Amino acid sequence: MTVEFIGLVSTQDASESLLAQGPVGDVQYVAASATAQENAGFDRVLIGYHSQSPDGFQIASQIAFNTETLSPLLAHRPGFVSPTVAARAFATLDQLSDGRLSINVISGGDDVEQARDGDYLSHDERYARTDEYLDVLKKTWSATAPFDHDGKYYQVRGLFNPVKPVGDIPIYFSGASDAAIRVAGKHADVYMLWGETVDSVRDVIRKVRAAAAEYGRENHIRFSLSFRPVLAHSEEAAWDRADRILQAARENLDKSDFFKRRPQQPQNEGSKRLLALAGEGRVADQRLWTEIAALTGARGNSTGLVGTPEQVAESLLAYYDLGVTTFLVRGFDPLEDAVLYGRHLIPLVRRLVAERAHERVAA
Repeated sequence: MTVEFIGLVSTQDASESLLAQGPVGDVQYVAASATAQENAGFDRVLIGYHSQSPDGFQIASQIAFNTETLSPLLAHRPGFVSPTVAARAFATLDQLSDGRLSINVISGGDDVEQARDGDYLSHDERYARTDEYLDVLKKTWSATAPFDHDGKYYQVRGLFNPVKPVGDIPIYFSGASDAAIRVAGKHADVYMLWGETVDSVRDVIRKVRAAAAEYGRENHIRFSLSFRPVLAHSEEAAWDRADRILQAARENLDKSDFFKRRPQQPQNEGSKRLLALAGEGRVADQRLWTEIAALTGARGNSTGLVGTPEQVAESLLAYYDLGVTTFLVRGFDPLEDAVLYGRHLIPLVRRLVAERAHERVAA
């Protein structure tokens, strides 16, 4: 199995430990970030979704325009745009980017955040709507003749869409609840997890494969794991750097928009799992760092791997052995860390994976 790396392109140079400066939609920063990550060897870059963020479709188009091989991974919440309209938009963007588009489907895990855009469905209803949304989306791409759809959330009459994607647009799926896993088993090409312990990830993979098996997809679905690597030339220096990151994040609590818009008590299952892990201690599995998750209420991808490139690569390989073939890695100094990963982490992990594949063939 090959390994894939995903980065993140934000519209500002900011993180929990780095106060944002400049415009909310900094076009020069978007271009610089995308170019840096393409040069660093990333395969894809995630464009996140939030009710207060710039429009992801336009950011993805800008990324595609400024790169040659990098795939925009566009986060998308079903329910705010008709699936037939979204299908045309995705297919158009895929055509304009020479088939590089991929989609991260997120149904939404916080009622307050959903209400900002006018969505008042319950958690499980949102996933039921996502299921139907993806049925219609895929049929819009694949249908060779006009079709009708009569569902609970969507009704379509006589639709034929000549705007097709270049190929199959990969669907990455996020959501840790039982309702999310059921939909992921049916639709996801890649199921995305936030960084947890090796034992926890093993359990989730087993659960998702079981859900996919109901649709004969247990060998089709792949897995992605998200971390915030903190690298340095020695383990001691890496932990010193982690301490400085944590201190800066604490100082930003009353200054940063990042903290002002976080929910006090997370509703989504993924954040609850990370907070439970953080409650067990500062570090798990030797170098799985939980303090940023504890500080932020586990808002998003917030657990780190701390150590030398060799140590962090060893930790990633432990997850690879479970069946994780994609790693989303982003730093607390976004641009500098992307370059650092490209020099010291990404090529090392790729080499170690290739060596393991060679050893298996030889055996």
